[in-house]
Order: sequence, then C-alpha cells, then structure tokens
Amino acid sequence: MTKKIFHALCLVAFTVFLASLVLIMGVLYEYFSRIEQTQLRMQTQLASQGVEKSGMDYFDGLDVRDYRITWIGRDGSVLYDSNADNATMENHLERAEVRQALSGGFGESQRYSSTLMARSLYAAQRLADGTVLRLAIAQNTVLTMLLGVGQGFAAVIVIALMVSVLLARRLSRRIVQPLNAVDLDRPLENEGYEEISPLLRRLDGQQKQLRAQTRMRREFTANVSHELKTPLQTISGCAELIQNGMVRPEDVQSFAGKISAEARRMMHLISDIISLSHLDEGLGDTRMEDTDLYAVSEAVVRSLQVRADQEGLTLALTGGSAPMRTIGQLVHSIVFNLCDNAIKYNHAGGHVTVDVRLSDAGAVLTVADDGIGIPADQRERIFERFYRVDKSRSKATGGTGLGLSIVKHAALVLGADIDLASEVGQGTTVTVRFPLDN
Repeated sequence: MTKKIFHALCLVAFTVFLASLVLIMGVLYEYFSRIEQTQLRMQTQLASQGVEKSGMDYFDGLDVRDYRITWIGRDGSVLYDSNADNATMENHLERAEVRQALSGGFGESQRYSSTLMARSLYAAQRLADGTVLRLAIAQNTVLTMLLGVGQGFAAVIVIALMVSVLLARRLSRRIVQPLNAVDLDRPLENEGYEEISPLLRRLDGQQKQLRAQTRMRREFTANVSHELKTPLQTISGCAELIQNGMVRPEDVQSFAGKISAEARRMMHLISDIISLSHLDEGLGDTRMEDTDLYAVSEAVVRSLQVRADQEGLTLALTGGSAPMRTIGQLVHSIVFNLCDNAIKYNHAGGHVTVDVRLSDAGAVLTVADDGIGIPADQRERIFERFYRVDKSRSKATGGTGLGLSIVKHAALVLGADIDLASEVGQGTTVTVRFPLDN
C-alpha cells in the first residue's frame, strides 16, 4: 500500500508541476506579446513622425537591428525596406495591416512563419501624404522559448522530481503509519483517520459477535455434555446392576424400562441438536414448496393427540386454510415444537388450542395453552438453548430445552415474526406470522 500511495503522490506532483509550467509559460508568453505589441506601436508612431519630417533621409544610417521597417506607397508599392531590395518586393496593398492603416490611419496584424518557427508582429501608420510606414518584429513561439531555456527547464524538472520523491516518500509513510499501528484486538481504542472509523466499528461488532458465538458454543458444548451425561449414567448404572445379578427377576422389567426411557431421551436430544446445528449452518432441506399451514398443523395435532389424551389435555385445531410457499420441513418443526411445549408445561384438564388464520400480511399461527405460564423475568430467555423455566418438570417430561431455540432459528430462516404473551398460572400464547412467499 505504501508503494501505491508513493507512486500516486509522485504522479500527482509531477502532473501538477507540468500543468503549472504550461499555464505559466502560456500566460507569460501572452503577457510579453502584449508588451512587445505596445512597444511596436510606439516605435511605429515615432518612426512615422521622423519620416514625415525627413522623408527618405530618415533612413540614412538608421540602425534598426531587431526591427524591420518598410515604407509603402499609396498604391501598395514598396518605397523602402530595411531588410530587402524594394525593387524586387511584391505589392503590399493587400496586407492586412496596410489596408487597416489606409482606411483607419493605423493597423496591426500577426503572421506565423513555419519555416522560421516564429511569429511576426506588424504595426502600420498612415502618413500625412497617404503613404504607410510599417514596422515588424519577429517573436519566438512557445516551443522556441522552451528550447531556448532547455537547460534551465531540465534543471527545474530534476529538482522538482527530487523534491516530489522526497515529499511523496515522507507523506506516504505518514499516511500508512496510523494504519499499520491499528490495534485489531481493540478497534475502538485506536486514534487515526476518521475515514476508517466505520471499518473499526464494524470490526469491533464482528469481534463481539464472534466472542458471543464462541461463548455460546462453549456453553452449548457444556450443556450437551451435561444433558448426555445424565441419561448415560442412568443407562450405565441400570445395565451394570442387571449384569452383576443385583436386580431381582421381578425388577428387571422396571430397570429395562428405565434404560429404554433414557435411551429415547438421548435420541430425542441428539435429534434436536442435529436439527439446531443444521439451522445454524444453513444445512438441511431448504426446498421451497407450496405448503398449507392448516394442513401442517392438522398433521401435528393428529400426531400429538394420543399424548394429549394421556396427559388429560384437550388439544384442538381451529381456523382455516392458509396456503403459502415456504420450506415445509421448518414450518412443521415450528408447529410441532410449540405444540409439544404447550402439552409439556400444562396440567391435567388443561387446554391447548392451535389456530391458523390467513391475513393480508401472511399466514398466522397461534398456539395457546392454560398451563403453568412463564414468569416475566424469564420470558426473554426462553428461546435460549437448554434454558428451562421448570427444570424438574422438563426432566420428568423428557424435555431437552432446545424446542424453542429450534422454533426461533427456523423462524429466522423463514423470515417469520414471533410474539409471546404469558402469565404465571394462566398459560402462554405464542403467535408466529409467516410471510406468504419466501
């Protein structure tokens, strides 16, 4: 990056120098041209007075050097020329400055000579007898001026390049130094350019997010280990007692039932962990398909009806068809886990109502129960992994603490909104609003 900045600064400095030089040369050239034109006009007027007083005698012994003097008759013939034989010269009546002088008393013009690489300035004054006196001076072009000052110009370029290189190197290092000194571990504590503040804030946010994810993964790993350890210990203990013959024959069936129950609990936990991991990584079945939320809810209610009957609960489905295009597997997961929680955290004689409606904004699922409810200080945490409001009840019912986490992540994938309302001892109502088309 330092090299790129250095090269850019050198290029800018040299470009500005050349542009300034061209501009200055152009301005100076025009300025001196105007001065020369003014001097030529004055010299012409003075010479005209001399010719009017002395006639041809004025030219005797006259040292003109840089100027060329031409005396032109009223018919355009050359009466005198300081640089050539007037007898061999062509008629000057059509020259611009001569025509202006004859008509208006004074005339000026400029002509460029490609062979001499010079521009000639002309000034002509009409005399009292009707003749015209003309003075001319050769003026070098800008290119000629540059060639004339070539050595000095080259020296200026070399000095300018050296100064530009030194300044560019120093400036590029000063520009890059704050960037090299950025502490990436503490982005917001850096003092540098205001322009990189958005980048540092974004980096700080990403680091916080990464630390939070790392903490969540550690907690997740610890919770998984703990949740798996408990059923494994039960299974291992029961199996060891049976293996050592320490269980009476009439109790073997009871111990086998415990092993079976704990194994199912482990399988349920592992299944939930896999589902949650797939949602985290964006894996699994993500095919979009035409899905009816009512039909999905009906299938879930039918699959949980036996369990609800066993718990002494009334499980009912209300509403009507709500077709949408979405990921059917995730919709089924949301409905199942909400209904499963409503059954787990309820009491005998309780009610669970699943309602499906179609609104202008999308399909709306409402799962309401009159169970134990959720305390106000715990409602913000119920969607956390492995968080349980009533841990003893969760263990008794085989809950893994991942159901609502699966609901939350599935809703994020589908772009659905979740609202929760709950009162302790009165029950919980969860509303999920699905967009009609993902």
